[in-house]
Amino acid sequence: MNRPIYLDYMATTPVDEEVITAMMQCMSKESAFGNSASASHYYGFQAKELVDKARQQVATTIGADPREIIWTSGATEANNLALQGAAHFYRRQGKHIITMQTEHKAVLDVCQHLAAEGFEITYLKPHENGLLDLMKLKNALRPDTILVSIMQVNNETGIIQDIRGISEIVKTHSGALLHVDAAQSIGKISVDVNELAVDLLSMSAHKAYGPKGIGALYLRRQPRVRLQPILFGGGHEHGLRSGTLAVHQIVGMGVAFQLAEKKLIEDNARIMRLRQQFWQGLQKLEGVRLNTDATAHIPHCLNICFSGIDGEALMVSLRQVAVSSGSACNSANPEPSHVLLAMGVSRMDANNSLRISLGRYTTAHEIELATQYFSEQVTRLRQASPIWEKIKLNLKNR
Repeated sequence: MNRPIYLDYMATTPVDEEVITAMMQCMSKESAFGNSASASHYYGFQAKELVDKARQQVATTIGADPREIIWTSGATEANNLALQGAAHFYRRQGKHIITMQTEHKAVLDVCQHLAAEGFEITYLKPHENGLLDLMKLKNALRPDTILVSIMQVNNETGIIQDIRGISEIVKTHSGALLHVDAAQSIGKISVDVNELAVDLLSMSAHKAYGPKGIGALYLRRQPRVRLQPILFGGGHEHGLRSGTLAVHQIVGMGVAFQLAEKKLIEDNARIMRLRQQFWQGLQKLEGVRLNTDATAHIPHCLNICFSGIDGEALMVSLRQVAVSSGSACNSANPEPSHVLLAMGVSRMDANNSLRISLGRYTTAHEIELATQYFSEQVTRLRQASPIWEKIKLNLKNR
């Protein structure tokens, strides 16, 4: 059976073969299977050396010190540790937190939880292109603001926020910490925590051709950022994240990040060509629009509105192509994308939108076929739509 063309790289990525090879060397009794916390024998030392090497690889990718990397189970846990840990540690200095309406649920749901504990949350609405209004951020800062959390690359639209500009405003006008959800950044854009001047940064392996179930939090040492742990039971990771380290997953993340940095320019150039090929093909259809900024976006992601067609219906009809209607974490939610709604996209247009994302293993032939499949199904569904002719007339009269 022919497998569908995979165009859902923003949800997850296949694990790179080099990563798989490195991970396999940590799992058998003849390999480095030991507990890295067992410092009294060879097997523990061997595992710890691999963990330390991976910590260095991840740190190098983002321009950090290895001591600033805290292992987690993924970006969701990293976000929880950053937001809850900072909020609880610094609550005596204030209880005000700022974020955006377009953040991932791994940030928004944590903010909702903190609001129930008595913290005050300001949710900033973006411009229609998805970018943060820096003046709105400046005006929202208060003497009791302790934390600002802004995603760098949006997981539904691929829009890139100006983190350096955001940092300058936060540092100039408040004493708040800046947290960045960078789960979608690694391997897509260059990330340097010192250049960006961030205090906390969340990362995920499986968005960058590494394994699922492993991530990391960057925690600035100078000036030192303090957190209250949210997991207890052994004091691992400088007392911030207890639990036996998954050596094979950590090794996989280290290799994946090293490869992501090495292949960044080459991957991006090729994916940009494929994006242009795909978008040029789709533009032959009427009523097709990108839900993103014209320039401030990664090439990997296209969030597209197909006027007159329910996005779910189109997705179901595209049996030869694997795409999504938005965040994989919201796939069971029938509501339109909260990201698109926050950008001012109408509920109808949000319902008519799909996220198509390309990656390292996408080929020009696959894009050619996907363009053909999309064109066929869009045309078929519109022919069966009782409202398409009216929408088509409105589009011509604009």
